[in-house]
Amino acid sequence: MAEENKEKIGNPIQARLESFFVRIGKLTKIQRVVVCCVSLLLIGGAYYYFIFAPRYELLKAAKEELQVQQDKLESYKIKARSLAKYEKKMAEAQERFNIAMKALPDKKELPSLLTGVSKAGRKAGLDVLLFQPEPIVNKEFYLEIPVSMTVRGRYHQVADFFFQVAGLNRIVNIQDMSMTTDPKTKEQVQMKCSAVTYMFADPGEAASKDKKGKKNKKRG
Repeated sequence: MAEENKEKIGNPIQARLESFFVRIGKLTKIQRVVVCCVSLLLIGGAYYYFIFAPRYELLKAAKEELQVQQDKLESYKIKARSLAKYEKKMAEAQERFNIAMKALPDKKELPSLLTGVSKAGRKAGLDVLLFQPEPIVNKEFYLEIPVSMTVRGRYHQVADFFFQVAGLNRIVNIQDMSMTTDPKTKEQVQMKCSAVTYMFADPGEAASKDKKGKKNKKRG
């Protein structure tokens, strides 16, 4: 029974196919070419629409994503190279800062440094007539610590004083210098100057000083 059903189902399909090919055979050569071309177009269109187009869109999206990731990677590489340069500059700046910190006194060293400036004048053979610390000047990031000095001696002794100050292990600048001939002994000179050293300002301490200064101004 099953085989008979298969024969019944198969025979109509086979008959239709035979009828189709008979009709094709009756067509002219041009008509058969046209049918063949239309069939190829239909097959090609179906392949493009159902298979090629979806895969092409996926490929296009993948290429675009790849380009985006490559652009990101290139920008990251540029940033990484720049970061290396900045890290090198930062290290150099830190090294210079450390050298500057070593050249500037801290609070504990300040009294001995000022004493050292006074001793430098005496070692040079000068008579120290005045050695008076002046008010500290706050420059926001650092402090200026000036000392007014008046010394008397010969020219070569003044030069020796400058040499000894330059040889101190901390930065000391001689500013506002003026010389006059000593009226008593014309062979000597009297020099007035300001010896200035520097110290990094503690941000918290500087802020508290500013607040105190503002309060005092308001009270006044």
